[in-house]
Amino acid sequence: MFYSMLADVIVVIHVAYVGFVIVGQLLIVGGALLRWQWVRNFWFRVCHLVAILIVAYEALAGIVCPLTVWEDELRRMAGQTVEEGSFIGRFMHSILFYDLEPWIFTVCYVAFALLVLGTFVLVPPRWRRRQEISDRAASQVSA
Repeated sequence: MFYSMLADVIVVIHVAYVGFVIVGQLLIVGGALLRWQWVRNFWFRVCHLVAILIVAYEALAGIVCPLTVWEDELRRMAGQTVEEGSFIGRFMHSILFYDLEPWIFTVCYVAFALLVLGTFVLVPPRWRRRQEISDRAASQVSA
């Protein structure tokens, strides 16, 4: 039971990771069109880019995602397969995994990484300089 719950936690984290990459990209593109400044946050953008670059690298190098390995090992320790897991585990797993050839995933991951990288260049993140922050603070005090 304990290992099964841990496996469910891992698959939820896995779905959140994928969601961050996909939804993050949609928000960056939409935010650029709507002129939302927060989508240019340096740390958000770097984390987003690194997240998809890790996935693309793993796919190109033939490395199985550590989250998948961890979940599979926990399921094995629980004496179950994914199909025998909880409703949440099965549902989350169905969001992530499809029965396609591995090369299709590699192409998709690399293409998405190139899209994110292109967006990183076309809609560059902004690093707030200390002077800009000081100037804003000073103007707010004098107002």
